[in-house]
This record gives sequence, C-alpha cells and structure tokens, in this order.
Amino acid sequence: MKIRYLVIALVVLSVASVFIGVSNVSPLDIFSLTEDQKQVLLVSRLPRLFSILVAGMSMSICGLIMQQLSKNKFVSPTTAGTLDAARLGILVSMMVFTSASPLQKMFVSFIFALLGTFVFMKILEKVKFKDAIFIPLVGLMFGNIISSVSTFFAYRNDLIQNMSSWMQGDFSMIMSGNYELMFVSIPILLVAVFYANKFTIAGMGEDFSRNLGLNYRQVVNLGLIIVALITASVVLSVGVIPFLGLIIPNIVTIYQGDHLRKSLLHTALLGAVFVLMCDVIGRVIIYPYEIPISLTVGVIGSGIFIYLLLRRKKYGL
Repeated sequence: MKIRYLVIALVVLSVASVFIGVSNVSPLDIFSLTEDQKQVLLVSRLPRLFSILVAGMSMSICGLIMQQLSKNKFVSPTTAGTLDAARLGILVSMMVFTSASPLQKMFVSFIFALLGTFVFMKILEKVKFKDAIFIPLVGLMFGNIISSVSTFFAYRNDLIQNMSSWMQGDFSMIMSGNYELMFVSIPILLVAVFYANKFTIAGMGEDFSRNLGLNYRQVVNLGLIIVALITASVVLSVGVIPFLGLIIPNIVTIYQGDHLRKSLLHTALLGAVFVLMCDVIGRVIIYPYEIPISLTVGVIGSGIFIYLLLRRKKYGL
C-alpha cells in the first residue's frame, strides 16, 4: 500500500469527519459560515478530528514499538495490560488526589501504565520460548487481574460510573478545552521516530544489540516509557480503544516488512485512517445518534485479529 493512497484516504475521511454531524455544516458553507457554524467547527469538529488523528497514529505506533521490543507480533497495549494499568492509575488519582489537574492525573496514570508494562515484559522474559499466541493470552489475563482490582476499589469508593467512562473510548465528548492533553503525544512520537533504528536493533535481541554497542536495557526502557506516556494521555482524553495497536502494525508488516523506521510512517497513517473510518461508520450507521469508537474498532478489529491468527496458522508464521 503506497503512502499516497493512505494520504488520499486520510484527506477524504478527514473532510467527511468535519462535515458529518447533527449540526448542519456542509463544504458549501465553508466560505460563508455563520457564527454558530464557526463555533461548531472550532469547538467540536476540528478538536475531534485532531484527537482521532493523534489517537490513531500514537496507539498504532505504541503497538509497533511493543511488538518490536518483545519480538512478538501479538503484543500491544491492549494485550499487555498497559491500558488496564493506565486506567487503574486514573482511578487512584481520583481516590487519592481528588483535586488533581488533568496533567497530574496523566502523570499518575503514566506511572501505573509504566509499572504494568514493566511487569508484563518481565513475565515475557520468562516465557519467551513459548508459542507466540501464549504471550497475548498471558497479557490478557494479567490485564483482567488489574481490571478486577480497579473494579473492586471503584465499587468500594462509589466510582463505578467514573470507571466505566474510561473503559469505553468515545470521541463524542471531545471539545475545545478537554482535548489539549493529546498534544503531549506529538513530541513523544518524534522521539520514537528519532530512536526508530535503535528500537529495530533492540528487537533483534540483547546479545546482538550489545555486540553492536547498543545499550539494550536503556533503549527498551525508553520504548516502554514512550508507550506508557502515550497510553496514559490517550486513555485520559478519549478512553480505551481496543485492538488498534495490535492489528495496524501487523497489517503494515505484511506488506512493508519488519524494519521499524520504514514501517513507522505507514503505521501512523494507516492507524489514523482506520480510526477515522471507524468513527465515520459509528456516526452514520444510526444517525443522528452515534456508536462509541471502542465498539466499532472492537468489532472490526476483532475480525481482522481473527484473520491474522488464521493467516499465521496457514503460513506457519
């Protein structure tokens, strides 16, 4: 899949996303907008589009980095407990730091996401010679344990409704003033691009990396910090978007190969296109109501995930 096709799809879907909604704003009105239409675009539609693009790109790249460092194509923030740990961090910040700002909540969520990812990677080191399918199953069980702990404390502190909002990814509430935390992901993504070659080398193993003079542990830790920071910012702003970091890197790998730097731009664009497509589908299928992005991505993503599993079995991957 060539870059230009992804760019064309991204532009078309972005335009569709801006002009789809209950408030009547069409492309023909763009040069003669009323004050209400300007407010709709500036307060709701454009912030939503920005959030979709950043969430799609960043979570897809998170999955790519995790798969590279773990040497397992079925590892992602969804299957490694990272999302569940980030959600637990948000719950802790609501219980302990009741008047915390969004940035402070993100920091607490980041610490928990980082710890959860580190624990999973330690588990991964113990079972790295097992079947590749075994690893995400362990990650899902690990994530469910964290999720159960979160639910228990949320129930004890009467925060179940608050917790449910973090479990379901939804762009409908994104507006000017509550999406700016997503800006944190942009410089982090630039760091990921800068270290792309080092992540590729680290993915070849510790011994190989050391022979090339690479500080393997430092690079792995940096990769996990990038994943945890991005996951915390996305979960706090949008909620959980399942399967995204799992299926997009796998699709790109099929036609682009395993070199992280070569795959990075393709992964970012395809992730943004996929989330945009799912968002547009969710907004038109029961118009004027909309389906949360976590549901549309979950349904379509689970189908793609099953295909990837069957493809792996067919080709003996």
